[in-house]
Amino acid sequence: MALENKLGITESAELARIEEKISKKKALELFEMGFLDTFEIGTFKGLSQIHKYLFDEIYDFAGKIRSVNIAKGSFRFAPLMYLEPALDNIGKMPQSTFGEIIEKYVEMNVAHPFREGNGRSTRIWLDSILKKELQKVIDWNNVDKEDYLLAMERSPIKDVEIKALLKSALTDKINDREVYMKGIDASYYYEGYKIFKTENIKNEK
Repeated sequence: MALENKLGITESAELARIEEKISKKKALELFEMGFLDTFEIGTFKGLSQIHKYLFDEIYDFAGKIRSVNIAKGSFRFAPLMYLEPALDNIGKMPQSTFGEIIEKYVEMNVAHPFREGNGRSTRIWLDSILKKELQKVIDWNNVDKEDYLLAMERSPIKDVEIKALLKSALTDKINDREVYMKGIDASYYYEGYKIFKTENIKNEK
């Protein structure tokens, strides 16, 4: 069953295709129209502004904190009862160095504040922080997909791997449309691969 949506789509594969098409178009608008420069950087408010812009045509919950507990595989994201305080604390975390920024990114990933579309919006949010503070962004095309997934799974306990992986992919092409869109494309691959991998593990049991 598909998530409840504004488009009346009931089949999950169809919803995924339409969601990708619409949110990619909206992500490109964010970049080309300069809207990202008007959003708060490094706060949940800024992240919610990104999420709302990407998904407002699809979901009523766009930009809103999730109202359910969620998990992927055996990993449970921040419990609902602690989510708002966690988001407040993340917004207050320092972001002046690369290490601090990635620590903030890891914590936001653990919080997973939205019902859907966390990966896409959070990666744009991360690049916005890197751009503002370091005049760098991640070239996601240079990040190995499986290495990234494994590093992110381990990051709440040990973030050395994800820091090393993303640092090696830094670029100063902060206004490059192609680099930006590669990040959007990669986000779908990462999320789709994660779902595929989880389903395969379930089916093998």
